Amino acid sequence: EGAGDLAVAFEQMKARLLQEGLFDRAHKRPLPRIPGRIALVTSPAGAAVRDMLRILGARWPMAQIRILPVRVQGEGAAEEIAAAIRWANLHQAADLIITGRGGGSMEDLWAFNEECVARAVYDSQIPVISAVGHEPDVTIADFVADLRAATPSNAAELAVPDQNECYGWLEQMEGRLTGAMGRERERFARLAAALDALSPLKVLGRGYAIPQRSDGAVLRSAKEAMPGETLRLRMTDGKVSCKVIEPAG
Repeated sequence: EGAGDLAVAFEQMKARLLQEGLFDRAHKRPLPRIPGRIALVTSPAGAAVRDMLRILGARWPMAQIRILPVRVQGEGAAEEIAAAIRWANLHQAADLIITGRGGGSMEDLWAFNEECVARAVYDSQIPVISAVGHEPDVTIADFVADLRAATPSNAAELAVPDQNECYGWLEQMEGRLTGAMGRERERFARLAAALDALSPLKVLGRGYAIPQRSDGAVLRSAKEAMPGETLRLRMTDGKVSCKVIEPAG
């Protein structure tokens, strides 16, 4: 009879909050890809917090983890959970909040069905992952949260990337970058060689000279030379001065 009463209360609460829009997908915030600070709103003594700390530490040890200790069942538990979520928002204590606990009966999990918790999660400006019980367990907090995890361990997996996968991705990027740089260097060498082949200095190296006036203008035709004009001949190893004796014939 007690379980039946809880089930009825659950459905009534679910219907009312659904009608108010607390479950709307449009309200759900995206989770940060790499959260620098994570707040765990849970019991500090349960197996759930140990599992989350272990997985978070293995997957992404760079994240700073802050435990906001609360009771997760019994009288006053819901108020403590809601207050911790609001405190984290007030002090901007995290980039991501995970709230939840390990499995239990519907009565054990009831704190996460209370309206005060639902509204604290809904009002949170910090994204919230709800991780209550085992996979079959569903609470009101799950519907309101930005993401529902099957278990606390699953929440830790969803919260942060896997450092080993990131290292593997970085190694792939390093290989691609190294290959691209090797291709950029080869292309540069080809272009430099082609440019060098077109350089006037290469022409001078074959015994030719470039006639220039005193202002540096290059003579492109013998007809441009004026009798008596002093020209400079630029050669591969320097310049010489000469005077035009006869006009071009």
